[in-house]
Amino acid sequence: MNIKKHVPNLITLLNLFSGCIALVFAAELNFEMAFFFVCLGIFLDFFDGFFARLFKVSSPLGLQLDSLADMVTSGVVPGYVMFNLLSGDYDEFSHQGILPYLGFIITLGSCYRLANFNIDTRQTDSFIGLPTPANALFILSLPLVLKHSDSLIVFEILSNQWALLAITLFSAYILNAEIPLFSLKIKDFTFKKNALQIIFLTLSLFLLGFFQYLGIPLIIITYVLLSVVNNKFLKK
Repeated sequence: MNIKKHVPNLITLLNLFSGCIALVFAAELNFEMAFFFVCLGIFLDFFDGFFARLFKVSSPLGLQLDSLADMVTSGVVPGYVMFNLLSGDYDEFSHQGILPYLGFIITLGSCYRLANFNIDTRQTDSFIGLPTPANALFILSLPLVLKHSDSLIVFEILSNQWALLAITLFSAYILNAEIPLFSLKIKDFTFKKNALQIIFLTLSLFLLGFFQYLGIPLIIITYVLLSVVNNKFLKK
């Protein structure tokens, strides 16, 4: 029995398990723990592919399992978190009207991206549209920013249902937009070939250190903006 071929799939299932736990915490409005388990799921999502390549056991089954696990961790959970944010009451459940349910547009956009990713041969070394894990981190960070930020402007934005709906629609759009985004994979240790990745990681550390929770969505925005700027330079 070849145990190695089962290791990546086991890690993928642990990603799915982490997403399920995150969903439970999100239902209990414990967004800190939901964020932690989504981060754990994303961490495991990276390593299932790593071990599949290391052991040379990549398979169609692993590809499908990976997308199904991501659908929960990076699709259902952020949609449900946005559902709660749009509900506007974090102490009691007051899901009145249809508006909160529109938060699941994020889940629909994630599902479409994951299905499209499996058949899109252009995304082997980079991405087209925002990856679902990055989008999940962006959405999961919003209730933490709302809770811990002292900025009145941030509070007004993240407690406004229409602003949240705009974020939801933009989230679904950027997941599937025809915008090339650079990969964070570092294939060698030369600065010239990895300048963009190094600049991004440096900016990310600065944003996290200076803005704390607010730094998380700012990092995702920076990632998209750097990619757009990089695309402009590549065309010239």
